[in-house]
Amino acid sequence: MHDILETLRALRRPPLLIRAARIGLQDYRREVHLRRLLRDGPLPQSPTALIRLLETEAALDEERRLAASGYSPARHVEVLIAMMGEARDMPVVPSLVET
Repeated sequence: MHDILETLRALRRPPLLIRAARIGLQDYRREVHLRRLLRDGPLPQSPTALIRLLETEAALDEERRLAASGYSPARHVEVLIAMMGEARDMPVVPSLVET
């Protein structure tokens, strides 16, 4: 789980995409939005969903970088919103720190 969050922190995307996703994050509803993006079966737990969303987002970013005709900025923002929402809703595991 830690690796997933580190991967998210390392992502570098255009500020406009990130800003739009942050604005949309306040309206993120897992049942509605994640189901529309993943489209199959029961909703997975947040870490699994986040891995699938990362794969989808990587493909969208590649399309953006190549200026592909099928690239949809709106879909890219939707996926970024879901990624942020899933990361926000992941259970926090307390770290073990020796004193």
